[in-house]
Amino acid sequence: MPQPGNATKTRRRGKVALGSNLPATSGDSSSTLAQALVALADESTDVTRISRFYRTPCVPAGAGPDFVNAVAEIDTVLDPDALLMRLHEIEASFGRERATRWAPRTLDLDLLDLGGMVLPDVAIQSAWRALPPEQQSRQAPDDLILPHPRLQDRAFVLVPLVEIDPDWVHPGLMLTARQLLDRLPEAEKAPICPISPPWTGLSALVKFFQTQ
Repeated sequence: MPQPGNATKTRRRGKVALGSNLPATSGDSSSTLAQALVALADESTDVTRISRFYRTPCVPAGAGPDFVNAVAEIDTVLDPDALLMRLHEIEASFGRERATRWAPRTLDLDLLDLGGMVLPDVAIQSAWRALPPEQQSRQAPDDLILPHPRLQDRAFVLVPLVEIDPDWVHPGLMLTARQLLDRLPEAEKAPICPISPPWTGLSALVKFFQTQ
């Protein structure tokens, strides 16, 4: 007979986008991303794949330093809200302040996908995905939207996502990560350049930064 507390928790595979363009007490943006990935890996969450780190020009030009971006794949027992809270806690530990949308930041952790879930429902997710560009900087959802409503528009997300999982399928658009990236203009993709070696896992990333 199953004993209380021994039930197997549901594990879900997810994708998290990482970004930084301001130094933190942890060091430069690359060091911040590496340490954030270490912080994310605990008894509830495994970091299973990590893209290379990419340099992305700040838009518009001159608005701030270039970003360092990456995407990680995770395997977690956390539900979406608990995982989002965990990501926000890690951001705060690196000095992230949420005063202005799309402002320079020490660390940004965006939950892109969790087990193909569409939250809070198809209609609301689609509405946020279709939000006109002029409203995107002025409106933020009160609840978690999955998949992330802007991921299909962002080369700095899709380039590293394609590196680690080109066949990931957007559950609303029914297009793969590779197909979504192919739809974007070359002018948006060309400036995004890798600045690190490929990572074979979290331990390889940690070892690399320990020798820097």
